Amino acid sequence: MFSLFYGLWKRIFTKIEFHVLILGIDKAGKTTLLEKLKTRYTNLEGLPPDRIVPTVGLNIGRVEVSNAKLVFWDLGGQPGLRSIWEKYYEEAHAVVYVIDAACPSRFEDSKSALDKVLRHEDLQGSPLLILANKQDLEDAVSADELAQYLDLKKLDESLYTFQGVSAVDGLGIKESINWLIDAMERSKRTETLRARAGSGGF
Repeated sequence: MFSLFYGLWKRIFTKIEFHVLILGIDKAGKTTLLEKLKTRYTNLEGLPPDRIVPTVGLNIGRVEVSNAKLVFWDLGGQPGLRSIWEKYYEEAHAVVYVIDAACPSRFEDSKSALDKVLRHEDLQGSPLLILANKQDLEDAVSADELAQYLDLKKLDESLYTFQGVSAVDGLGIKESINWLIDAMERSKRTETLRARAGSGGF
């Protein structure tokens, strides 16, 4: 009987840990986003944007939101570093894909890199949050305009969403994270990873 109650207690009060990839080409604002998440959801002050340098390799950030622990893996987006992205796919519950919405000249590069991510079998069924970043800039296109450009009709609409955000001032961050947690909690991808890890793996 004790084990039954303990199991129920553990299920209710133990925070589920999700691993989330932050991907996108270089200069999209991925690390700025990670630092803003740290500032918003932890007691730690993230680095200010003017002190952030291009990521070579990996940055990790951990935050807790409601009943979930989120471990973000921010991966470098330079062309020579994108080949290492797939090494992290197998353990990822979801992908946050960041696009510089104020730089249309690089949309095609962003779309090409995203298409490659979406084709990878290790990410099938993973929720995808696409962020039209830098909405604090006057020339940024909206999330709706970016959605039209990327044209993701081939994807299951329940698995992805677009959100306009500013990693600098925090616009749209809360809504984005709320969607992401809800999507991961409902996704078959989470069920698959949980089953793979076995009971007690989370």
